[in-house]
Amino acid sequence: MGIFIDRRTKVVVQGITGREGRFHALRMRDYNPDVVVAGVTPGKGGQDVEGIPVFNTVLEAVKETGANASCIFVPAWAAADAVMESFAAGIELVVCITEGIPTLDVINMVSQANVDGLARRVIGPNSPGIITCGEASIGIMPGQIFKPGPVGVISRSGTLTYEVVGLLSSCGIGQSTCIGVGGDPIIGTTFVDCLGAFEKDDNTKAVVLIGEIGGSDEEDAAEFIRNMTKPVVTFISGRTAPPGKRMGHAGAIVSGSMGTAESKVKAFQKAGVPVANTINQIADIMKELL
Repeated sequence: MGIFIDRRTKVVVQGITGREGRFHALRMRDYNPDVVVAGVTPGKGGQDVEGIPVFNTVLEAVKETGANASCIFVPAWAAADAVMESFAAGIELVVCITEGIPTLDVINMVSQANVDGLARRVIGPNSPGIITCGEASIGIMPGQIFKPGPVGVISRSGTLTYEVVGLLSSCGIGQSTCIGVGGDPIIGTTFVDCLGAFEKDDNTKAVVLIGEIGGSDEEDAAEFIRNMTKPVVTFISGRTAPPGKRMGHAGAIVSGSMGTAESKVKAFQKAGVPVANTINQIADIMKELL
């Protein structure tokens, strides 16, 4: 399956009988009635959530519905096990919404994605999900603000994704696929992974990358963009954050000169990538590039 989704994607929602899982499963179904095919909550098999059948295990759900993707709304203490259960059942793409998962658990579940030569993938954790506009949505993104078009969006921040997409849509700039990679220190799908997918995607003509302080993913992305044929516009959140200050996400923390907004901006500028000073400038720059 890779990273992208479409109308053929079949999603099982783990934790569907919880308040959050139920709410967003129904929103995903509102966006495309055929995408959410099952839910899983141990001990509640045989029930349904407004017509969505509930199973005790992911394996049962896969056998009955042919699900090939899952969305995790499971508490942090059990979320890594939920991801592993999806892998064991043959699920190819797992979107993990849960935040606050212990780091060692995240390392373990991410490492399991690529064992045995299988092309399994985790988006997240602490991700708002993924949406291919006009096709399908997995996660918590508000589908009504998205407009089909040629611009791919990648972001560590869910809220900034919505703000930027809203601005793009209001300016008449539609989106192809939007991916929230997650704001934790360890994530399953990186900026580089997404950029590589967008570079090969016929529906994407340009990309918006929304980064933030902490880690080195943005610097890695800047190096990758040097070899891309499609234009990329970037924005770095947290420029005013003082050293050692965590800003929102667990991964957004600066240690010394590592992970600063300045180092990220310089890396993109050195690679010839335009960096917007405010999110409002993103649409203006993208108009010029398109």
